[in-house]
Amino acid sequence: MDLVFDVLIVGTGLAGIYSALNLDKNLKVLLITKTKVNECNSNLAQGGISVARDSDDIEIFIKDTLNAGKDENNLIALRILANESSFNINKLVEFGIEFDKNEKGFEYTIEGAHSVNRIIHCKDSTGKEVINALYKEIKKRKNITIFEDTQLIDLITDNNICYGGAVLKNGTAYNIFSKVTILATGGIGGLFKSSTNYRSITGDGIAIALKNNVKIKDLGYIQIHPTSLYENKLRGRRMLISEAVRGEGGKLLNLKGERFVDELSARDVVTKAIVNEQFETKSAYVYLDVSFKSNEYIKNRFPAIFKECLKIGINITEKPIPVTPAQHYLMGGIEVDVYSRTSMTNLFACGEVSCTGVHGRNRLASNSLLEALVFSKRAADLINNDIENIELKKFYKQNSIKSLTAIEKLNKRIILDSLKSVREDFVNELVEC
Repeated sequence: MDLVFDVLIVGTGLAGIYSALNLDKNLKVLLITKTKVNECNSNLAQGGISVARDSDDIEIFIKDTLNAGKDENNLIALRILANESSFNINKLVEFGIEFDKNEKGFEYTIEGAHSVNRIIHCKDSTGKEVINALYKEIKKRKNITIFEDTQLIDLITDNNICYGGAVLKNGTAYNIFSKVTILATGGIGGLFKSSTNYRSITGDGIAIALKNNVKIKDLGYIQIHPTSLYENKLRGRRMLISEAVRGEGGKLLNLKGERFVDELSARDVVTKAIVNEQFETKSAYVYLDVSFKSNEYIKNRFPAIFKECLKIGINITEKPIPVTPAQHYLMGGIEVDVYSRTSMTNLFACGEVSCTGVHGRNRLASNSLLEALVFSKRAADLINNDIENIELKKFYKQNSIKSLTAIEKLNKRIILDSLKSVREDFVNELVEC
């Protein structure tokens, strides 16, 4: 069964829906997701979104990101990220997103490795608030169609030109032909025993790109978040305890109640310190304590974390939170330029599935949503300018549709083979945690 669209977008996280909203309204756009529209890591983001506060902050923002990324960042892409951050935040405000404010404007917070407060937020559910607001806007767009429960199986290609994708929707195979295809399929957390990601996020876009000889970069650059909620015998997705908790003064303590690390160091530094502390004390966790703050402050600033912890008997206004590192983010992915173009013609990649190079070896806190915004907007702008010159080849050659089970196994094999290059000091945590 064949369908034809101007633009096919695979993934309904922030990168996918924001690119769709920035495409011309006269374009016929299809958004697909292999589960439900809100089952994306963007929806789980707690801390907030980084933004250069003013022109004076741009160079400082760039320096902070370089320091976190071990100076392996793409400086051109990073400068774009900083320079275009404020514009895209203003667009979110235009879409109706209400960030927390005080009498001076945005209520900025700070997180690890930032030298100034520059992170805007919606309490501790920033991603959820942003995604919900943008979905409301998506529903108003008559040119945008959404297919849930639709798995991308392969790209439709000819001579390194992408003409859409082969998909399975509720067990039925479709060929989706399109002038332009955007991969926004997210990261690889579902491949790990312990991750803050949804289990359905299994590196599909990267695996399919590898299969089609699309260039990939830095797959070994995987971030372990220092503080996920520790629950005994829990395997699978762990609840993230936002870095904003530490940004607002939360303290990391060992089992003796002693501090052992600067809580606002870069994530890789804090993670290593926690792993070492757990090893030395033969414990599966350490504590993150914010109970010295007032009850009213905690419940107002971190309402979601307070409620979720309370469900398992932890009142964070009275006692510390047991936390442990868990896989969180992929800095590498499908190699793209500053307009999100891949090495395959008419194929773009945005968000965590892509590698713009802005993060380097280690992502600076709260730069993920910003990257999704900036580079999906740039992709949409380029597509708007060029799509009239793209001819969609009218061919219907037979495509080999593999079963969903086979594709899942293929994803795991390809990604796990690629992870062999991961830094030795994290190998056990990445594969076995």
